[in-house]
Amino acid sequence: MLRDFKNIQNADAVLQWQDRTPRMDERGAPVTRWDGVTTIRHNVTGEEVPDPQARVQVYDYSGPKATTWPQAEFIVGNPPFIGKLKMREDLGDGYVEALRQAYPKVPDSADLVVFWWEKAALAARTYDAKKGKGTRRFGLITTNSLRQTFNRRVLEKHLNDPKKPLSLLFAIPDHPWVDALFGAAVRISMTVAGFGRREGQLFEVSSETREARESEGRKITLVSQYGKILGNLRIGADVPSAKSLVANLGLVTPGVIPHGEGMVVNAGMAGRLNPQGDKLNGLLRPYCNGKELLSGSLERLVIDAYPRTEDELKREAPEVYQWLLDTVKPHRDANRDRDLREKWWLHRRNNLDLRNAQKGLERVIATVLTSKHRWFTFLPTSVLPDQTIVAIGMEGADALAILSSKHHMLWALAAGGWLGVGNDPRYTKSRCFDPFPFPELTETQKTHLRDLGEDLDTHRKRQQAAHPKLTLTQMYNVLEKLRAGEAIEGKDKEIYDQGLINILRDLHDQIDAAVADAYGWPADLSDEEILFRLVALNKERAEEEAKGQVRWLRPDYQNPSGQQAGKGTQAKLDVGPTVKDEKSPWPKTLPEQIAAVRETLEELGEASPEQIARRFKRARTTSVQPLLESLAALGQAEMAEDGRYAA
Repeated sequence: MLRDFKNIQNADAVLQWQDRTPRMDERGAPVTRWDGVTTIRHNVTGEEVPDPQARVQVYDYSGPKATTWPQAEFIVGNPPFIGKLKMREDLGDGYVEALRQAYPKVPDSADLVVFWWEKAALAARTYDAKKGKGTRRFGLITTNSLRQTFNRRVLEKHLNDPKKPLSLLFAIPDHPWVDALFGAAVRISMTVAGFGRREGQLFEVSSETREARESEGRKITLVSQYGKILGNLRIGADVPSAKSLVANLGLVTPGVIPHGEGMVVNAGMAGRLNPQGDKLNGLLRPYCNGKELLSGSLERLVIDAYPRTEDELKREAPEVYQWLLDTVKPHRDANRDRDLREKWWLHRRNNLDLRNAQKGLERVIATVLTSKHRWFTFLPTSVLPDQTIVAIGMEGADALAILSSKHHMLWALAAGGWLGVGNDPRYTKSRCFDPFPFPELTETQKTHLRDLGEDLDTHRKRQQAAHPKLTLTQMYNVLEKLRAGEAIEGKDKEIYDQGLINILRDLHDQIDAAVADAYGWPADLSDEEILFRLVALNKERAEEEAKGQVRWLRPDYQNPSGQQAGKGTQAKLDVGPTVKDEKSPWPKTLPEQIAAVRETLEELGEASPEQIARRFKRARTTSVQPLLESLAALGQAEMAEDGRYAA
């Protein structure tokens, strides 16, 4: 059937290279990695660990470049669903490095499907309507992570180009799908784009039901609307265009990354590791992940050896040292990351930002990074959260009330990404918190919101303590049904009674009214009108900050010197005294320096050249600045008006 089509090729769709050769180390020995599959049983723990003998060759690709696609009037495709974290495991280090080299304008944190979107977009932007030459439209099926921050930056670059823009003509942000290779249920996005400034049709799934008990098929109901489709696959207020505010910076960070199941222990094992019961000067700390925060049950502890050296840990806590030697080190030995292998007794991410933000506070505000419902609660600073939790370095209940209001909920849903089979929203710091314009409170308003915030947090924790199996997800599922006027019966009625959900609804209604009053807005604004006003207020605050007026959220921490930026100067963030920094050596070669700066920027989310330079030994701001400028020119970073950069 395809014999006469001359524009079909059997080739790698995104990458071409001149030669592929085995990678060798400085001694001329082959460089290998764990094959990612084969395991053996540890002779002490009996657990499955990476087989150190199961190695595969790492290859280098010379002369990598983007594949040249045949000329086509229309492009359609369903690229491989491989996320950014799986690319090296599935495709190999050398291939991924070559791919990044061939596409310098695609962010390193982008998923594989984005490379198809980038190529199709470039083809469509060359369309000549008068001559009828070029690609008129393209349509792709991708993972629904296309809307996440790093991926949608590629979309926004093409949609917002001042000279040759693209427009999304059709989009479905989230749709069920079955992965053909593994039979796994996933969520996908569909996008169709064409040249020019045009409106499009957006379809959203309003309901989906399984066609039969044993069938993977779904009966889908779609609703549509017309308008300008934005890069986050929404129509309405341009929330993605909002700028980060200096007033909000330095307060939000995900938790630590232990990286090893042996790092987290139950109370029984903790007692064996610490027979004296003194918790070894903070070595064993209460631990919390997203699931535990939802349930309100914190029963595990985490081994937190930072900032001890290996010898110090062995001397101070030999039982803990041997436990980590048996349960963590075998996994770390198979890791390609040299720092993880050499510092195997420490967490993958020790998170100095979190430790600094917690200093002087008895509690912080916490939310789960990816969750069906967006809610906020207080977490004691004695607890060490992991990376599935976003910690906000503020302890005032008025701040918790504002974050719990529908104003911030709407903003977070519009600004953040989405993830998973359940299409759960993600609370992305750089998009959900940093640009959000908090209301300026009078003392009366602050007192009222503080009382409401305390009441909200106390109510939920009291009901969970009385009913240990009650989770926040269950409570907010029933609250959602209550607001929708659905019947509350069966299991939902039990949750309604246990969680006192009508009282929970009343607390949220009071918070919404109080926050609307704090903004000076009517309490009955539509959701879309709230977003339009928040976008306008963000622009107003950004203009104020450009003139030197910063409304710090936590001035004693963010600006301890009390220095006010002068008119016409750039506002700077100063987070004051910090814990002793864990600095890495400044790399010797330029490629390694660029990689180090890029990785640090991705970890921080947003930072100034000075902040990045302080992360390294003997690094100077004058050396970091041109590297950030180069990353910005390559599309791998963005420069803000205050001289800071965002990943």
